[in-house]
Amino acid sequence: MAHPSLKHFSKTILQGLFWLLPIVTILIIVSWLYTKITMLVGWVFRFIGFVPESYMFMWGLVVLFVFLFILYILGWLVKTKLADMFEYIFCKIPGYSTIKGLVGIFNSSKKGTNQVLVVAIKGFTQEGYNIGLMYSQKESIIKDHYTVTLSMSPIPNGGFMFEVHKDNILVIENATFDNNLQYLLSMGVKSMAEILKTTPKKIDDLLSLEQWLVENNA
Repeated sequence: MAHPSLKHFSKTILQGLFWLLPIVTILIIVSWLYTKITMLVGWVFRFIGFVPESYMFMWGLVVLFVFLFILYILGWLVKTKLADMFEYIFCKIPGYSTIKGLVGIFNSSKKGTNQVLVVAIKGFTQEGYNIGLMYSQKESIIKDHYTVTLSMSPIPNGGFMFEVHKDNILVIENATFDNNLQYLLSMGVKSMAEILKTTPKKIDDLLSLEQWLVENNA
């Protein structure tokens, strides 16, 4: 069991990372500026007689520490209105909203009505269930229905979307996007219980979507 402080630190870093990724992606598009800046900085270093290449390991550690620190600060800022202000500014950049949405698909640290849930829905045969994903817990155009995505196995880059009544959706708690990906890639060789390192549960022991929405105020 991970130490609570370490778990909090890693989760906050993850939130900062996924807030930062769309911005980084946009900046990469104009990365040719980096070359110009590097040339200028290199000229300044040579002019003052400093050779950073002689201390590569030290610089690597410094960069890693600074990067983790920035991610932690960003993860903390995500919960404040300051992050909303920066996001409003970046949303004016063409393509940012689309990139942010695509990156957000893989973010299992989201909260509220936009986090990724692994769910079980009543199957498409007379008995059984299918395991799928809810990328958002916002109600569908059909009242009391929610969108569930069932991905293909073993290549999960395709699948189907269904509008399912909330009474037919059961939440598999503690399961993440990554767990579902492992399940798909194994083609069922590894069960979800094995992936989650838990014992199989009775269907009545799973949390209904309605209960989950109440508990999480979503």
